[in-house]
Amino acid sequence: MPSKKMSVSAETITVDLDKQAREILEKAKERGVEYSYLFITTFHKYQELTKRLKELQAAIEEDGATITKEYVKGRANLYVHPAVAAYNTTSRAADSAAALLLKYIETPLAGGGETGDAFDSFKGNE
Repeated sequence: MPSKKMSVSAETITVDLDKQAREILEKAKERGVEYSYLFITTFHKYQELTKRLKELQAAIEEDGATITKEYVKGRANLYVHPAVAAYNTTSRAADSAAALLLKYIETPLAGGGETGDAFDSFKGNE
Protein backbone atom coordinates (compact mmCIF):
# COMPACT_ATOMS: atom_id res chain seq x y z
CA MET A 1 0.00 0.00 0.00
CA PRO A 2 1.54 3.36 -0.99
CA SER A 3 2.16 5.82 1.79
CA LYS A 4 -0.61 8.36 2.20
CA LYS A 5 0.11 11.61 3.93
CA MET A 6 -2.51 14.11 4.94
CA SER A 7 -1.61 17.66 5.80
CA VAL A 8 -3.52 18.81 8.86
CA SER A 9 -3.12 22.36 7.61
CA ALA A 10 -0.67 24.20 5.43
CA GLU A 11 1.22 25.49 8.47
CA THR A 12 1.21 22.47 10.78
CA ILE A 13 2.12 18.80 10.69
CA THR A 14 1.84 16.07 8.08
CA VAL A 15 0.28 12.79 9.18
CA ASP A 16 1.42 9.48 7.68
CA LEU A 17 -1.84 7.53 7.52
CA ASP A 18 -0.14 4.21 6.72
CA LYS A 19 2.08 4.54 9.78
CA GLN A 20 -0.95 5.27 11.96
CA ALA A 21 -2.78 2.28 10.48
CA ARG A 22 0.19 0.03 11.33
CA GLU A 23 0.20 1.41 14.89
CA ILE A 24 -3.51 0.69 15.26
CA LEU A 25 -2.97 -2.87 14.04
CA GLU A 26 -0.05 -3.32 16.46
CA LYS A 27 -2.24 -2.18 19.37
CA ALA A 28 -5.01 -4.54 18.23
CA LYS A 29 -2.52 -7.41 18.07
CA GLU A 30 -1.27 -6.63 21.60
CA ARG A 31 -4.87 -6.89 22.83
CA GLY A 32 -5.65 -9.98 20.75
CA VAL A 33 -8.40 -8.40 18.67
CA GLU A 34 -6.66 -8.17 15.28
CA TYR A 35 -8.82 -11.01 13.88
CA SER A 36 -12.05 -9.80 15.43
CA TYR A 37 -14.73 -9.47 12.76
CA LEU A 38 -16.00 -6.24 14.28
CA PHE A 39 -12.50 -4.78 14.54
CA ILE A 40 -11.59 -5.73 10.95
CA THR A 41 -14.76 -4.32 9.40
CA THR A 42 -14.51 -1.10 11.42
CA PHE A 43 -10.82 -0.73 10.55
CA HIS A 44 -11.61 -1.17 6.85
CA LYS A 45 -14.42 1.40 7.12
CA TYR A 46 -12.03 3.84 8.83
CA GLN A 47 -9.46 3.40 6.05
CA GLU A 48 -12.10 4.05 3.37
CA LEU A 49 -13.33 7.16 5.18
CA THR A 50 -9.84 8.62 5.54
CA LYS A 51 -9.26 7.98 1.82
CA ARG A 52 -12.44 9.92 0.99
CA LEU A 53 -11.45 12.73 3.34
CA LYS A 54 -8.17 13.11 1.50
CA GLU A 55 -9.99 13.25 -1.86
CA LEU A 56 -12.48 15.81 -0.56
CA GLN A 57 -9.70 17.90 0.96
CA ALA A 58 -7.90 17.92 -2.40
CA ALA A 59 -11.09 19.05 -4.19
CA ILE A 60 -11.61 21.88 -1.69
CA GLU A 61 -7.96 22.97 -1.96
CA GLU A 62 -8.16 22.91 -5.76
CA ASP A 63 -11.53 24.66 -6.17
CA GLY A 64 -11.69 26.71 -2.97
CA ALA A 65 -14.28 26.55 -0.21
CA THR A 66 -16.80 28.56 -2.22
CA ILE A 67 -18.12 28.25 -5.75
CA THR A 68 -19.98 30.66 -8.00
CA LYS A 69 -23.08 29.67 -9.93
CA GLU A 70 -24.49 31.85 -12.65
CA TYR A 71 -28.20 31.91 -13.26
CA VAL A 72 -30.47 33.63 -15.74
CA LYS A 73 -29.51 37.22 -16.54
CA GLY A 74 -25.86 36.40 -15.79
CA ARG A 75 -26.06 37.03 -12.07
CA ALA A 76 -23.45 35.15 -10.09
CA ASN A 77 -24.30 33.70 -6.72
CA LEU A 78 -21.70 32.53 -4.23
CA TYR A 79 -22.20 29.16 -2.50
CA VAL A 80 -20.25 26.92 -0.17
CA HIS A 81 -18.54 24.15 -2.15
CA PRO A 82 -20.58 20.91 -1.85
CA ALA A 83 -17.37 19.09 -0.91
CA VAL A 84 -17.29 21.07 2.36
CA ALA A 85 -20.54 19.51 3.58
CA ALA A 86 -19.41 16.07 2.36
CA TYR A 87 -16.08 16.55 4.15
CA ASN A 88 -17.82 17.44 7.42
CA THR A 89 -20.18 14.45 7.18
CA THR A 90 -17.35 12.07 6.29
CA SER A 91 -15.22 13.49 9.09
CA ARG A 92 -17.96 12.76 11.64
CA ALA A 93 -18.26 9.20 10.32
CA ALA A 94 -14.46 8.74 10.52
CA ASP A 95 -14.50 10.06 14.10
CA SER A 96 -17.18 7.52 15.01
CA ALA A 97 -15.23 4.69 13.38
CA ALA A 98 -12.06 5.77 15.21
CA ALA A 99 -13.94 5.81 18.52
CA LEU A 100 -15.19 2.27 17.85
CA LEU A 101 -11.66 1.11 16.99
CA LEU A 102 -10.39 2.51 20.28
CA LYS A 103 -13.24 0.83 22.10
CA TYR A 104 -12.52 -2.54 20.48
CA ILE A 105 -8.82 -2.24 21.30
CA GLU A 106 -9.09 -0.88 24.84
CA THR A 107 -12.03 -2.95 26.04
CA PRO A 108 -12.40 -6.10 23.92
CA LEU A 109 -15.90 -7.50 23.97
CA ALA A 110 -16.56 -10.22 26.51
CA GLY A 111 -17.64 -13.61 25.27
CA GLY A 112 -14.45 -14.40 23.49
CA GLY A 113 -14.63 -17.29 21.16
CA GLU A 114 -11.91 -17.83 18.60
CA THR A 115 -12.20 -14.32 17.18
CA GLY A 116 -11.66 -12.44 20.44
CA ASP A 117 -15.02 -10.70 20.39
CA ALA A 118 -18.61 -11.44 21.27
CA PHE A 119 -19.62 -12.06 17.68
CA ASP A 120 -19.50 -15.82 18.34
CA SER A 121 -21.89 -15.33 21.25
CA PHE A 122 -24.08 -13.14 19.07
CA LYS A 123 -24.37 -15.97 16.52
CA GLY A 124 -25.26 -18.37 19.33
CA ASN A 125 -21.99 -20.30 19.12
CA GLU A 126 -20.90 -19.77 22.71
